[in-house]
Amino acid sequence: MYEHFWKRAFDILLSVIGLVLLSWLFALIAIMIVIDDPGPIIFKQKRVGIHKSIFYIHKYRSMKTGSPMDVPTHLMSDPSRYTTKVGRFIRKTSLDELPQLWDILCGKMSLIGPRPALWNQDDLIAERDKYHANDVKPGLTGWAQINGRDELDIPAKAAMDGFYAKKLKAGGWAAFFFDCSCFFQTFYTVLAQDGIQKET
Repeated sequence: MYEHFWKRAFDILLSVIGLVLLSWLFALIAIMIVIDDPGPIIFKQKRVGIHKSIFYIHKYRSMKTGSPMDVPTHLMSDPSRYTTKVGRFIRKTSLDELPQLWDILCGKMSLIGPRPALWNQDDLIAERDKYHANDVKPGLTGWAQINGRDELDIPAKAAMDGFYAKKLKAGGWAAFFFDCSCFFQTFYTVLAQDGIQKET
């Protein structure tokens, strides 16, 4: 009941509130991006959704036009030469993720869940299969994000995603309160900038 109704209801409510209340911030970031590096404001990228379906995630563009699209930043030889000045700031503060409120509203993502893997991250996708973590909707933030984020290796990250999936599938108040815990702990993680090393 929680996973299929109440979780979705909360996703819709909170994403609408976020889109409305933060509209001024959306506009400000968009202007900063264009001034720093003229080009598209929003960056779209193929990601893996629930049941390994493919969808396009939306982010504020943090890299220069012409940068590689489907390569994680940590796999680039010199990622700093691709990242814009504004891009470094919005990544550091996680503001580049704000457009995903739209993905949540559209039902492609949830507020809480495993971060969606790149379509070509076969190792992470396969590892998540072991824990049925690919069978839940990906999220803007999640259990792994507040427990290491970029510092986690793939097996550890997949295990934490699996732990979340198990909690969610159990349903009831326990799943709701676990989502609430992840939600509020995310604010601390973002403010403290814990575990931020690379784009995931």
